[in-house]
Amino acid sequence: MEKMYVALNKAIEAFLVIIFSLLVLDVVWQVVSRYVVGQSSSFTEEFARFALIWLTVLGAAYINGQKEGHLSMDFLLSKLPQDKRFKRQRIIQIVMALFALVVMIIGGGNLVYTTLTLGQISPALNVPLGFVYAIVPISGLIIIFFSIYHYRKTFNTTTNEY
Repeated sequence: MEKMYVALNKAIEAFLVIIFSLLVLDVVWQVVSRYVVGQSSSFTEEFARFALIWLTVLGAAYINGQKEGHLSMDFLLSKLPQDKRFKRQRIIQIVMALFALVVMIIGGGNLVYTTLTLGQISPALNVPLGFVYAIVPISGLIIIFFSIYHYRKTFNTTTNEY
């Protein structure tokens, strides 16, 4: 599971860098086309919006996997004895996985299904909106994987590192 965790982290990191790079290029092109050419491109605003959606939702899943990277208030948790701390961490991982399942996978899956069924298409890029929203259930699956990984890791560690 450790190899899969490392590989998934590297793949998400690379994908986030690509999305961010495309977002920067898109916004630079919008500025250049507006002020140098005198006519703004029609697709740049929509692409920037969709790229920001993907960057935010996938970035949230990535940060969830980086246990020490996300904002948390662990003052009270760090004051607990080690066995109770691990129990609380397990409960937190279960709650996060349930949230990802209910809200992101089931709710996001319904959103994707509905927009694809209704045939909603973005006006400038002519992309089905279901493809844009597909990142929500995908990120939910990633969060569940990371929650399972961190849950299992609380059983395998005996130090205060975790």
